[in-house]
Amino acid sequence: MAVIVMGVSGSGKSTLGALLASALGATFLEGDSFHDAAAVAKMRSGQPLNDADRWPWLDRLGAAIDAEVRVNGLVVAACSALRRSYRDRLVAAIAAPTRFILLDGSPEELRQRLANRAGHYMPSSLLASQLCTLERVAPDEAATTLDAAASPDRLCAEAIAWLDSGGPPAEEQKR
Repeated sequence: MAVIVMGVSGSGKSTLGALLASALGATFLEGDSFHDAAAVAKMRSGQPLNDADRWPWLDRLGAAIDAEVRVNGLVVAACSALRRSYRDRLVAAIAAPTRFILLDGSPEELRQRLANRAGHYMPSSLLASQLCTLERVAPDEAATTLDAAASPDRLCAEAIAWLDSGGPPAEEQKR
């Protein structure tokens, strides 16, 4: 199975993803590391990515998730996965059930987190474009939404409980 922790920049994807992977004994893949240099430079300059920028990144990340799940059976990844079409593209690339965990936070809290984050190429000025792009998970997706304001330990416990319950609606993701 693949578990993808998703959300806008500053929502805590990487923190929860790494913690969840450790708790599950799985490999953690940081989606940001699959961006090419041109996309990173574009974001660093304050320009939002468009679909043409994102498709190759999603394809690289999807292939890496698929390879890892084939070898180890379970992988956790962090990826913004902002649109349904991006999530569908990842699901299509992964030959295993895939579950999404959306970390949802208030714009104010997200802005504060980004203002306090050092050393990341994503400027806080791009938060508004990410929030506009975000398509919340639909009832027919194998996904859940968690409150990004909760502590990482609480989020990890909630994610594990959801996964242990079968991560409904599992029937939508069977292959």
